[in-house]
Amino acid sequence: MAADTAPRIDLVRVYDAVHDPPRGQVFLVDRVWPRGVRKEALRLDGWPKDAAPSNELRTWFGHDPAKWEEFRERYTAELESRPEAVAPLVEAARKGPVTLLFGAKDTEHNQAVVLRDHLRARAGR
Repeated sequence: MAADTAPRIDLVRVYDAVHDPPRGQVFLVDRVWPRGVRKEALRLDGWPKDAAPSNELRTWFGHDPAKWEEFRERYTAELESRPEAVAPLVEAARKGPVTLLFGAKDTEHNQAVVLRDHLRARAGR
């Protein structure tokens, strides 16, 4: 991949992916399985639970937009402290398109947004 080309990493709500199959390699990036979705309904290449925010951070954040900036910082620190958890995602992003599935209703303030930015920075190296 050229150094000036960011990898294609799409973010899709898991509930939308059930009806409209995502592109490239597909990873569920929530720590817990999404409610109401059968495992057979998703075509996943992986479910890297350790790349998701810790239970403590996830509970603290609670998808409160007022905590967004601090959540970004704290989650990024978690990701940097466990590179082995994101290594399969970085490798996938270097090879081609990747889709990160998430369950949150808020499509702008969730862990997949932070993870995508982190992966783009790592995969471009």
